[in-house]
Amino acid sequence: MSVISKVIQVAVMPQQDLSQQRFKQDAQMQQPGTKRDTSSQWLISYDPANNSEVGHVEITQPDELETRIEKAKQASKAWAQLTLKERAAYLKKGYDALIPFQNELAELISREMGKDARRAGYEASGTVHSGEFLAQEVAQALQPQNINRKTLLQYRPLGVVAVISPWNYPLAMANNLLVPALMAGNSVIVKPSEQTPLVADLFIRTLSQQLPDGVLQIAHGDGRTGAALVEGDINMVAFTGSLATGKKIMASAASGMKRLVMELGGNDPMIVMASADIQRAARFAVASSFENTGQMCTSTERVYVDERIADQFEQAVVQIARGYRAGSWDEDNVNIGPMANTGQHDIVRRHIKDALEKGASLKLGDADPEPPFIKPTVITGMRPDMLLESEETFGPVVAIDRFSSLDEVIDRANNSVYGLGATVFGGAGAQAVAERLQA
Repeated sequence: MSVISKVIQVAVMPQQDLSQQRFKQDAQMQQPGTKRDTSSQWLISYDPANNSEVGHVEITQPDELETRIEKAKQASKAWAQLTLKERAAYLKKGYDALIPFQNELAELISREMGKDARRAGYEASGTVHSGEFLAQEVAQALQPQNINRKTLLQYRPLGVVAVISPWNYPLAMANNLLVPALMAGNSVIVKPSEQTPLVADLFIRTLSQQLPDGVLQIAHGDGRTGAALVEGDINMVAFTGSLATGKKIMASAASGMKRLVMELGGNDPMIVMASADIQRAARFAVASSFENTGQMCTSTERVYVDERIADQFEQAVVQIARGYRAGSWDEDNVNIGPMANTGQHDIVRRHIKDALEKGASLKLGDADPEPPFIKPTVITGMRPDMLLESEETFGPVVAIDRFSSLDEVIDRANNSVYGLGATVFGGAGAQAVAERLQA
């Protein structure tokens, strides 16, 4: 068993319930919203709310990436010899050094990907102040285990770990992957999303200054840089991103038998039984669909409600959704920011248009939203042939349909290439329904 694969899963799980993450990244494509300056080789970051330049970082060239991988390999040798307590002490110093930058990190999250100020503040604060806790959790998980009187299970580091992190939670997801890897005795190279290079750069460079040279490094670029890192002389890839990119990483890593930890996309169903508390279920459906402007891997994407309570449920959803406001991160009372990039805005708009053309009803929102915002949207009459049901929308849309048969709706909920999360609201029988969901 890989030490990192076990530890990362232990460390990531608590975050699943709070603000699980998801992003769109294709290793062969550069996302709209961040531009590569081919003349000077700068990666330029733009504010999605107004397309103004936020700043830039230098793209890591192939020869420099090889140098960093070699540096990481050499640094991992001495780092691996330290005790868990010694590694934890280094990380504590690193996270203490991040505290003065907490507000700056929060603002960069908002300016680079559009997250409203309150949520960006939560992410920055949670990341800065969770490092020591995560390190202790990992240290406990890595303690030798006596299997029986003759067998002692010990864990050993793998070497160099590549962390490829997303734009939708640019600090939290990188943090949840790099802390376990470092605590287990590996060196780490982080390739952040090209959408959010500035906040990642400040985070990683500040943290790495408190660690031995070469133990933690950063590599900037688009999907081509990520692909080159995966193909490099490393030992493991920890990736959060799309299903398509995950498949490419698996294929690339196979030739070198590199270990993988991946969290990919989701198209999460929610089943609302007739015995459910309608108001509680409606609040969850809206909050889960709209969190982080719907750009979250465990967002509720598909809601199936028992036809006997559907009218009441849909009315409650619309009423609650009206309380949400779209706008720029620094405006008052905003809880839905701009879509992080024009490509993702186009996907959500296409899904809305497809649903309406196929007979769905728009209860709230715009039929053809203009960039960069998607107003709070509620659509009823979702059908299996609609993109809202078959694909991951990843935007602030509550998509609802009615059911009469639990067996049929369970089959429908499970009819997806994704299987990340699922939700059931109900009284008696809800647990039995949950156990049949493939998530």
